[in-house]
Amino acid sequence: MTDSTDKPIPLLLWPFYAIWRLLTFILSVVGRLLCSILGIALMVAGVIITMSVVGAPLGIPLASLGFLLLIRALF
Repeated sequence: MTDSTDKPIPLLLWPFYAIWRLLTFILSVVGRLLCSILGIALMVAGVIITMSVVGAPLGIPLASLGFLLLIRALF
């Protein structure tokens, strides 16, 4: 896979390139933040549901899904 930094950016296109890079950075940060918040919320909900013995079959996979989302947001 080629990186966009392999080729020099023409001077007239540089402002558009800079805006595009800023937009992708902001979206990636917001995506990671939302993923981590959702992961923590699912883990908390899974633990709360697991505390009732009846809800344990639903709570354990929910907590593990939240944990995996949190790991995905960190790495």
